Amino acid sequence: MAKEKPHINIVFVGHVDHGKSTTVGRLMYDSGNIDEQAMRKLKETAQELGKAGFEFAFVMDNLKEERERGVTIDLSHKKFITPKYEYTVIDAPGHRDFIKNMITGASQADVGVLVVAASDGVMAQTKEHIFLCRTFGVNQLSVLVNKMDVVAWSQSKFEEVKKDVQIYLKNVGYKIDQVQFIPVASFHGDNIVKKSTNMAWYTGPTLMQQLDVFTAPEKPTNLPLRLPIQDVYNITGIGVVPVGRVETGIMKVGDKVAIVPAREGNGVRGEVKTIEMHHEQVQEAIPGDNVGFSVRGINKKDIARGDVLGREDNIPNVVSEFTARIVVINHPSVVTIGYTPVFHIHTAQVACQIVKLVKKINPATGETIQENPDMLKNGDAAIVQIKPTKPLVIEKQQDIPQMSRFAIRDAGQTVAAGMCLDYVKKA
Repeated sequence: MAKEKPHINIVFVGHVDHGKSTTVGRLMYDSGNIDEQAMRKLKETAQELGKAGFEFAFVMDNLKEERERGVTIDLSHKKFITPKYEYTVIDAPGHRDFIKNMITGASQADVGVLVVAASDGVMAQTKEHIFLCRTFGVNQLSVLVNKMDVVAWSQSKFEEVKKDVQIYLKNVGYKIDQVQFIPVASFHGDNIVKKSTNMAWYTGPTLMQQLDVFTAPEKPTNLPLRLPIQDVYNITGIGVVPVGRVETGIMKVGDKVAIVPAREGNGVRGEVKTIEMHHEQVQEAIPGDNVGFSVRGINKKDIARGDVLGREDNIPNVVSEFTARIVVINHPSVVTIGYTPVFHIHTAQVACQIVKLVKKINPATGETIQENPDMLKNGDAAIVQIKPTKPLVIEKQQDIPQMSRFAIRDAGQTVAAGMCLDYVKKA
């Protein structure tokens, strides 16, 4: 058997209609990861639905409703092979109502591709997605300036958009000399897999080449096992099959595991019977693997999305309150004590109350600016105390960073994001 290529999770983000799905579809097709016949079918479907030109987007948008509306609603996972790596593509929705899925996507990704239309430039969601990628630890990023055909392949337009995006990248702490900008026209395939003949002025890599420039992340296999549950299925002949992505540690067939907080908040225990990945049985799963698995001794009604699996000898932390560092990005007024928005932590969504504003800090250096402030406004970074309305699994940034990050949402907007520094264990 050929040696397996290193695995990378990649997320495509960007403002609605800037061409993410089309980019992914074009990438799949031009690189031979999807065949001619399948593409022809998608083209016919697109024409029947009066969406001619959407066939590349349909590669990822496999829900019927998405095809009819022409927008990406849920996350779709696709395998994709480059000369150096095996990628799982997480196509994240750009549409406003779907940003909570975008958060799930970004929190699973190792590297990100931000798609910005040359014709529109930086939009509100472009900024939000840059911020979320940074907060969720997407440390490697590349930017595609798409729809270059619309701006007549103009180099000055490309440079202008690049400069604008770099300002935001820099603000959130990306090193801009490490972020590759690529001018593309995804629908026509320029600089996706094939070098564009329309932009001789650009001498850098195509998107396909850039994918092999990224470095595969170190797998946190030495940390304790943590697997947030994404969904739970009941499959005839197999039984209860939870699905999720291993964040840290290694899960093996035969492991004695606990899933918490689970239904009653006390967790449930069982033994891993089988693990399946990409429809194949495997003996173990490592960080980054999206798996379905069956557990002896656990019923479907016992567990749900947002619960976390760990080994019995190192059960994930269920907390009654926690202290976090947050940055407010998009609140309509101000954040004060008593505010109770929804926190998105790994796959969990739990209403949590801010019970204390400990101090305002400098977002770049972490130095204290003000103790016990009355309120926080957009742009403020702070240390706060938080009380979840129901038991919740979260870990400290210094122990298991992958399980410490969260986004705060309210009224359809991402209000803030942050990470857990300390907690009080649930009694």
